[in-house]
Amino acid sequence: MGFGWIIVFLLVLLLGCGYVSWHVWQILPLAVVGKWIVVGVLLLFIVCFFTNFILGLDNKPMPIAVTLYELGNSAVFIGLYLLLFFLALDLGRLLHLVPRSFLYNSWTGTVSVVVIMIGLFVYGYFNYLHKERVPLSLQSAKAMKKQHRLVMMTDLHLGYHNRADEFRKWVDKVNEEQPEAILIAGDIIDGSIRALIDQDMAAEFRRLKAPVYACLGNHEYISGEPRAKKFYQDAGIHLLIDNHSLVPLAGGDTILVVGRDDRTNKKRASLQHLMESAPKGYYTILMDHQPYYLEEAQQAGIDFQLSGHTHYGQVWPVSWIEDIIYEDAFGPLQKGNTHYYVSSGIGIWGGKFRIGTRSEYVVADIR
Repeated sequence: MGFGWIIVFLLVLLLGCGYVSWHVWQILPLAVVGKWIVVGVLLLFIVCFFTNFILGLDNKPMPIAVTLYELGNSAVFIGLYLLLFFLALDLGRLLHLVPRSFLYNSWTGTVSVVVIMIGLFVYGYFNYLHKERVPLSLQSAKAMKKQHRLVMMTDLHLGYHNRADEFRKWVDKVNEEQPEAILIAGDIIDGSIRALIDQDMAAEFRRLKAPVYACLGNHEYISGEPRAKKFYQDAGIHLLIDNHSLVPLAGGDTILVVGRDDRTNKKRASLQHLMESAPKGYYTILMDHQPYYLEEAQQAGIDFQLSGHTHYGQVWPVSWIEDIIYEDAFGPLQKGNTHYYVSSGIGIWGGKFRIGTRSEYVVADIR
């Protein structure tokens, strides 16, 4: 993001905070001291979001770091929906559908906003905890002696919010599928290697009963690429950075898995260059974290591409913006003989809410 866009983002955020704070102040049927306390707490949570990034969390005890992460990052999503809700109420007032008294010193308005926000985010939290199993059938034009099962995931974002106890449940779900291989297309790490080491996440990866192949995502660069690579090694993950691997399957079959470096690295190899050195004649799966320039996989003769990164916006209506940005922001796509799947991710960044989107893992059968 360029400096100009950062300034625009900060200005929009400042205006949004001011708009929400003003409405909260007006709607609360409290004395001035009470209004200051409520608005101050809301703004403190937003400040917490920025201080988490600026000052970091790794130097704090784990319980405090977890609390600060959850409060600060959840505040962004709650603030977004307060903004949308108050905009809808203002529009309703202009259309004479909402009485002015509902928005000023109103117990009815305050209770209504609180109940709706709590209901919405309780739903969003439990919807996030539910992990959707997405079956996918892949047809291979290459000769195969039998059908093979792979489990595919993206965007685990393990760290201060997706912790070891939760990841343990994901590992159990994957093992239940009895896959022959597991593919992870980036962003295993949320932003802190320390959070994974303190919780011994590597041990949980070693519980997986199939070999794991992964590529880097942008968050591996955020967390520190050298330390991320070391963690992958300790966890027993086959990390493919602008590289490929022949993956042996049951019955003597073999597939080719190609992992691209994340586009954060502006010097990463082109897909055409990678495929020139790759062996031919195998069903080929490409892992590329960010779903840009999808036509490159088609031009390179890739059979299937797995991507993530988008989270499909995590919450509506951000998903609509994702649909504008990406050719395929979520779900399956076909271009020529190349099939694609852009996953909304099994994990999530920031607040643990899914509203209008889902957390998922893909169970792919190659026939």
